[in-house]
Amino acid sequence: MLAALGAGGRMYRLWWPHIDTPQHLDEWRTGIRVDGGRTLWFDSEEDGWRFEGGYESGTNIVHVEASHPECPVVIRSTHFVAADADGLVRHYRIVNNGSRALRLEFIHYSSFWIGETPHHQAVLFDEPADALVHYRGARVFAISADRSCTGFHAGLTREQAESGRLEGQEAQLGAGGALAWAFPNVAPGDAVELTLYLAASDRIEPALDKIAELRAATFAGLHDRTAAWWREWLRAARPCPIADDRIRSLYERSLLVMKLMSDELSGAVIAAPEMDESYARSGGYGYCWGRDAAFIASAFDLAGLGELSEKFFRWALAAQDRSGAWQQRHYHDGTLAPSWGLQIDEGASILWGLWRHRELTGSEWVLSDEVWRAVEAGADFLVRMLDDNGLPKPTHDLWEERVAQHAYSSAAVYGGLEAAARIAEARGRRDRADVWREAAQRVRESISARLWDGSRECHYRSIRLTVPEERYREAVRAGAGGTVQRTAKGYVKYVLDVDPVVDASLLGLAIPFAALDPDDERMAKTADRVQELLWVPDVGGIKRYEDDRYIGGNPWMLTTLWLAQFRIAQGRTEEAERLIEWAIDHQTSFGLLPEQIDKDSGQAAWVVPLTWSHAMFVLAVRMLADSRSAGAGSHA
Repeated sequence: MLAALGAGGRMYRLWWPHIDTPQHLDEWRTGIRVDGGRTLWFDSEEDGWRFEGGYESGTNIVHVEASHPECPVVIRSTHFVAADADGLVRHYRIVNNGSRALRLEFIHYSSFWIGETPHHQAVLFDEPADALVHYRGARVFAISADRSCTGFHAGLTREQAESGRLEGQEAQLGAGGALAWAFPNVAPGDAVELTLYLAASDRIEPALDKIAELRAATFAGLHDRTAAWWREWLRAARPCPIADDRIRSLYERSLLVMKLMSDELSGAVIAAPEMDESYARSGGYGYCWGRDAAFIASAFDLAGLGELSEKFFRWALAAQDRSGAWQQRHYHDGTLAPSWGLQIDEGASILWGLWRHRELTGSEWVLSDEVWRAVEAGADFLVRMLDDNGLPKPTHDLWEERVAQHAYSSAAVYGGLEAAARIAEARGRRDRADVWREAAQRVRESISARLWDGSRECHYRSIRLTVPEERYREAVRAGAGGTVQRTAKGYVKYVLDVDPVVDASLLGLAIPFAALDPDDERMAKTADRVQELLWVPDVGGIKRYEDDRYIGGNPWMLTTLWLAQFRIAQGRTEEAERLIEWAIDHQTSFGLLPEQIDKDSGQAAWVVPLTWSHAMFVLAVRMLADSRSAGAGSHA
């Protein structure tokens, strides 16, 4: 079970039993009525509420304090999924900060779109369990508390619940329902407490049984058990290798986030909790990308959490096509998620990650027959995808915006083929290792021969770039080279010879795929151009590429940390430390790393958290620590 909360504790989304799909929640609100007045929804800023909050140290338990300048109560809440249970716990302590006694009423409203649809929803109130039950087919969500409610209504809207007139409707077709608890006389300085429980199951009776178990365990018991579980999990990881409290705090939070984004049942690792289901401004985030997950798995391995990375790789075997390819992104069950074409770096990254997992953990499973079949099919697919110029044939780039022969994709294919060759050697298959290593060398040589832009002293981002006709005509008029081609079905395609835009992904030529050495003169110049042209004035940070317009063209967390890793590899650790410090300075108040930082406000922009961002922080910290150790050793 995974829940997404806002800064005020408002729950916006709820996934169960997997963390990517389906998402079941339409709306969940918590409100307070003071002396019979209107319902104040205290879980968001819309009514003027102010919040302070964050994670409890070493856990994924959230605390929030809500206050209002015109309301005489302060509400402190605690939210967590109970350890080893499909149960969400939400505890509220309401303090009367006024000078007179208050009559309070706590209002809960929930509307479920179970299975991600408003259709065929139903809700009932079970009086023996004192629980509101939302159900549709084999998915049931029961909500109750640690004390009996004083009002309920199955089948109403939030506006009706806001009125406070709950009329005891026991069952209804529809999505919404409400519960209320009255506290008739709360003296000044006194507090009242209420704990809400949510349990999920495939039938109503088991869901109500879980509610009873949660209630019997008590909030205090569940909190202590859950806090101990998370802290024990964190203690099993390798500790932060740098003795700096700010680095350590974000390092530990990053591990905790990465764990949350790993599906417990399947092993798939999602890019982020989904927040754009309708694809209004993006293609969505609640999926598993092989590339993102390979970076994340490497971070898990370096942090001593190899069981999570191996669980991901086991999942990845089931997601592979018969051709040997891994497609752009997948659901938790390995089926293809909505996609727009092959990204060859996805499968190449998985192969690279498998060998990296072997290097860092000594996993014998990587050398098993099961893995070998996937490696052989995957590496042979990469070889078949090499074009006549030695680079991978045109596919989509890692940003999923253009089709060409990309520098980053080429580096990933080099890394994937080299990794496959090493696996083959470890299995005694020199014949296969030679084929894949020869292909990898061809890619490497072609990168050097075909992707250098001498005029800008930087590698080309891509060559053979497909563009719209208008852009093609404009570029050719300005002196660019290109060709007009026809597809097998006769459609016209406009292809520019080169794409000279400076892109942060060019760092991938060296980090992590090692197609080029960080000290290679051309590679070093490319990294300098990345920093020179992509550093964002005032707010700082590295944006993705020169003319980036996505969500305003902001600096990204992962690209900035990518440059930090490159500088570490060059031995320029002071520069890397400043980049890592920038990341720390731009975490959210909850210690989460977003995808982007708004170029004007300096605040988190768009997706929060992005799992890849957290993985890049862990990788940068481990690299920095290793660099310091190596430096200390050289002076010993």
